[in-house]
Amino acid sequence: MEVTDHTGELDGQPVFWRSAPSQGAPTLYLHGVPTSSDDWLPFLALTGGLAPDLPGFGRSGKGGQNDYSIDGIAGFVERFLDMVGVERVKLVVHDWGSAALAFAIRHPERIERLVIVNAVPLLEGYRWHWIARRWRQPFIGEMAMGLTFRATMKRVMRPAFAGPVPQDFVRAAWRHFDQGTQRSILRLYRSAPESRLAEAGRGLEQVTAPTLVLWGALDPFIPPAFGDQYAARLPGSQVEHVDDAGHWPWLDKPELIARIASFLGDNR
Repeated sequence: MEVTDHTGELDGQPVFWRSAPSQGAPTLYLHGVPTSSDDWLPFLALTGGLAPDLPGFGRSGKGGQNDYSIDGIAGFVERFLDMVGVERVKLVVHDWGSAALAFAIRHPERIERLVIVNAVPLLEGYRWHWIARRWRQPFIGEMAMGLTFRATMKRVMRPAFAGPVPQDFVRAAWRHFDQGTQRSILRLYRSAPESRLAEAGRGLEQVTAPTLVLWGALDPFIPPAFGDQYAARLPGSQVEHVDDAGHWPWLDKPELIARIASFLGDNR
């Protein structure tokens, strides 16, 4: 399936997204930190759908006026869907893409199916991992960003994979890791103390669409227990733990791409 690149303007900033033809409600894929829609290329080729670069990431605008927060991402999702003329979607979120669950809580009728993959928990009891704790601290976060080089990024990401760190993945992430993205990451994490995460997840029970929670069991950033908690909060959900897979589980286990595609294509 051919994947097409697009560039437009939203909120006075450039926005980049990819699309591929699909039948019925398209799938909306939302990436996390520090990546971009590059994550979703093999998914788009299989299922079709839409995959934007979130504000502050990839090829989208990185202006200081952007709202880098859970509400900011949720608002972006709503305005992006309005811009492309899409009412109802199948939603796939990874890492910070989970901020779009705030959109789903406000508009559960617009979600046909939902897939949550190793996503930032909008749940009680989560504590930020050690990298996030550094980023959340003024000056220390800026120093950490300034000392991040490609080799550093690869070394920090190493525990996130069960096998070798994929070179193409690091190359793609590093390509867009400029000062704008670094600032966006710091503001995003600083906008979200753990109490804010839990607050943003209030009302998850209203999202009744069939849901697949897929969790790499070796994730060093978000323990698999939070996958279980997501499943417990979402009425129409099933949870699958993936052994020998980390934070980006489909990179450790490429067969998960077909698993997700199968779930999205199930019309029951």
